[in-house]
Formats: sequence, structure tokens, C-alpha cells
Amino acid sequence: MKIDVYDVTLRDGAQQEGINLSVADKFALMPLIESIGADYIEGGWPGAIPRDTEFFGQAGSAPLERATLAAFGATRKAGVKAADDGQIQGLLDSGAPVLTLVAKSDIRHVEQALRTTGEENLAMVRDSVEYLRSQGREVMVDVEHFFDGFRFDPDYTSSVVAECFSAGATCVILCDTNGGSLPSDVTRVVTELQERLVRAGFEGAKLGIHAHDDGGCAVANSIAAIEAGCRQVQGTINGYGERTGNANLLTILANLALKTEYETVSAEQLARLSSVSHAASEITNISPYARQPYVGVSAFAHKAGLHASAIRVNPDLYQHIDPLAVGNDMRMLVSDMAGRASIELKTREFGIDLSDNPEALGEITGRVKAAEAAGYTYDAADASFELIVRDVMGDRKQYFIIEAWRANISTVNGDGHSGSASSADSSGETESGFDGLHSGSTFSEATVKIYAGGRRYMRVGEGVGPVDALDQALRTALNNVYSELAGIELIDFKVRILDTHRGTEATTRVMIELSDGQYVWRTVGVGDDVIEASWEALTEGYEYGLMRAGVTPWIGGDRPEG
Repeated sequence: MKIDVYDVTLRDGAQQEGINLSVADKFALMPLIESIGADYIEGGWPGAIPRDTEFFGQAGSAPLERATLAAFGATRKAGVKAADDGQIQGLLDSGAPVLTLVAKSDIRHVEQALRTTGEENLAMVRDSVEYLRSQGREVMVDVEHFFDGFRFDPDYTSSVVAECFSAGATCVILCDTNGGSLPSDVTRVVTELQERLVRAGFEGAKLGIHAHDDGGCAVANSIAAIEAGCRQVQGTINGYGERTGNANLLTILANLALKTEYETVSAEQLARLSSVSHAASEITNISPYARQPYVGVSAFAHKAGLHASAIRVNPDLYQHIDPLAVGNDMRMLVSDMAGRASIELKTREFGIDLSDNPEALGEITGRVKAAEAAGYTYDAADASFELIVRDVMGDRKQYFIIEAWRANISTVNGDGHSGSASSADSSGETESGFDGLHSGSTFSEATVKIYAGGRRYMRVGEGVGPVDALDQALRTALNNVYSELAGIELIDFKVRILDTHRGTEATTRVMIELSDGQYVWRTVGVGDDVIEASWEALTEGYEYGLMRAGVTPWIGGDRPEG
């Protein structure tokens, strides 16, 4: 049984707080949406939103290969002919072959929001659908607040659906607009509606489902509606949408394709889900949700030692699907909860097999547990963990030797005099206090002394903070030896205070994220001072980046070959 996939990311998803899609953003998202098997892509509301009008004006220059572009709009206004309604004309002017109207189906909204009668609302539906059909367009109707309206007055709400079909709509989409329904409600209401439609002479009429996630049931409600007879499902990439979001189309598609007999998307399209999810996050500038079902980076991440022991025997024992089916992969997390099995599986990810090396496996496990007791965490710091493993295996490369480092924050006062605000160095001492006034501008300066490439380098860096200054100084020194550093960028920096009950004496953990443009890695540092912890994470991050790039270490003597 074919289930039509109707994506509303470009319109409903764009209503999420923090998302502001440009016309270019919409065009960038369209091929991604189409690549995962969408049958319809709703582009926006032409005639009502200028940016959407502009989008449809350019849509012909970016044709879809298999999906159909749809435009969204409202039924005519009360007391106005459909042919004379400006928004109806805007829909026609869009050129979209499918026009999806939104209509009120809850009598309370008709009377209180539209301030008209139930009879006039039915006429608005009928006139709008018939007129657009007469202009050669396929018309679908979203019946807004359907489930709330049905519970309040099932007779009127059902009459709106019947009116849509009578006027020529090819599909009527039942909207859980407030997102408060439960799957059992959805099943009961859809079943009863179909019985009413059969009695009204509309047996087999196509229904769809459009769910919001205010009650956390949008995906479950969508699947319940399909199982009860709906043949179209609407949703958004990553569940984007107003308030708590729309039904996550990626989760719905994975569930339907992998766990039911319904026909939705191909195996090839399904395997693109994870990459499309991440690409959409980049375009919308919304950080990916790591624990998102199927496509999140933590969706198949295992931490408990018991899980790891079973997975080593058979991955299916603790995974409900093969991650590769949705373009994802299994990850082992290393923590104080991990046993030897977790460590062994994790090291396989970067090509080290410890199955026949119990001594090394035991030493690595011991180091990890001791480090985590001191405040380190390797859940997300895979690069730091790999450096531990390579150190134990005697395979850790040394790219530079640190002699000393120092960072301080200073202020330049209005009279031109400077005063030291705080400083930290490789001695482990931290000084604080102001020599001058608190007013004026603040700047950070760092000095590093290292050996690399057969020379001793002392470099000074300035930055917007002490960590930025250290980064600048370290890069300036190492760039003389390792040109590959030019392609490595520090992209994120997170600080967490541990043992907060100790106040200013609390331990600090810093997580640093770097990228070479193709791959992202993370390192962790811990110390009594944020700058000390940052320095540890920073130096490990560059060490790992050089190792990953296959750079041959050069500390002293002649430059090595290769």
C-alpha cells in the first residue's frame, strides 16, 4: 500500500524559532528533500509572504526530478468570491501544479476566529476548491484543528471533510494543529471518520495526517493514522516547526520503511536520511540533535559495558536496526561505565585490534577509568581517547616539545596605562588581581616556547581571550614546521565547571572541537584553571590533526622524508 510523502519543511518547518530560510536556502533544501523520497514538497505561501512569492517566481529555474511542488494558501475570505480573492489569485500565480488549502474544521474556530457561520465556512471551502480545480490545478485541503474539532462536534467537522471531497479535493489532510492528541485518539477518530465518509458516499477517499509534537506523540500519531487508513503523511526534516515542532519526517520514513509493509521510500533513499539530516542542520543553522532517532550521532552509540559485551558477539542484540540502513553508524562510547569489551570495540573504529593483547587492553581501561575519576570524559572526545590508546601501544607521534607557555588578560585604561587582570602558565600557578582601574578595553596575550623542526620557537599571540591568544601563538610557532595546520580550524569550545561546591577552587573541564573541513574531532582537558585545561585540549587537538593528516613528526635534526 503506497503512502504519499508530503514534506512541509520549507513552510511549516520554517516557522520554528531561530530558523529564517532565505530563497537560496529553500532551493538548497529542495534536492535534499527530494533525495529521500518526498512525493510532494510544499514551498510556502505565495501571495501572503513576499519571500515565498519570490521563491515560486524562481521555482521554474530549479525543476524537481520526481517530486511535485505544492503551494500553500487559505480558502477564500468570508463574503468574497473565490475568483476575486487576492490570496486565491496568488496561489494560481505561483504556477505550482498542486495547491493545498487550509480550512477551518472546528466550529469554535469558525465562529470565534473567522467570525462567520458554519454554513459560510462550508461555502468558502466549496467555492475555493471548485474554482482552483476549474483552473486546472490539483487541490488538497488541510483541515485545521481537525482532531480537537471532531472531539467537540464530530458532525460539523466531518461535514467539512465531506465538503472538500464533494468539491473535488484529491486528498484531505487531518491536522492535529495543537499537537495534543494521543495515538489511541487518532486511531479512533480516523476510523470513525472513514465510516462517516462511507455513509456519505466517499468510500476510498484519500486522507492524510499532519501532526504536531506538543504532546511528544507526533510520529506515533502519524503512524497510528496511517494504520487506521490515511494514505498521505506530512512532516518536516528533523521535526522542525513551531513550538515543539512538527512530526519528524525522517523518523516516520525510517519506521514505515523498516518496520511495516507500507510502500514509502526505496532502500537507497532511506540510506540518505542521516546525511540529509545533517545537511539540513547546516542550512538552517540549527545544531543537530545528537539523540534524534535513527539519524542522530548518538542514535547507535553504546556506553554500558554490558551492551558492549553483547554487541561484540552480535550487534543486533542491542540495536533495533542496522545503522547503515539509514546512513548512520554504530559508535562505542568510552567512559567509567565501560569495560574491556567497550574499549576493544572502540579501538576497532580507528584500526587497532586489541583482541589478542589483554595487557594493553587492561592498561587502556585502567587509564580511562582513572582519568574519568579525575574529571575527564571521553564520551565525545574520541581524539583524546585515541591518543591514549596510541600512547599505550607505543604508536603516539610527538610533533613538538613544549618548553613553557603563559597567557594573561590585561586592560588598557583610559589614561593609557595597562594592568594585568589574570594570568596562567605552565608552572600551574594562576595569578589574579588588577594593577590598574577596571575601566577601559581588555586584551589577551599569550607566549609559547616549543621545540619543533630542529629549532626552538618563542612566539607571542594576541586574541579576544586567553585561549584564542594561546591558539594564535601555538599556530604561529608550528606553522613554521607544519604547513598542514593551515587547514585545521578550531570551531567550538565548551567549558564545564566540576565540583561546583568548591567555588573558585573547582576543577574545570574543557572540550575543544576542531575540523580540517572534512572531518571533526574533539579533545578534552582538565585542570584547576580554565586556561590550563584549554591548553591541554588545544595541544592534543593539533597533535591529533597532524597525525590524522599523515604528517611525519619533525622535532630535531634534518627533516625526515615522507
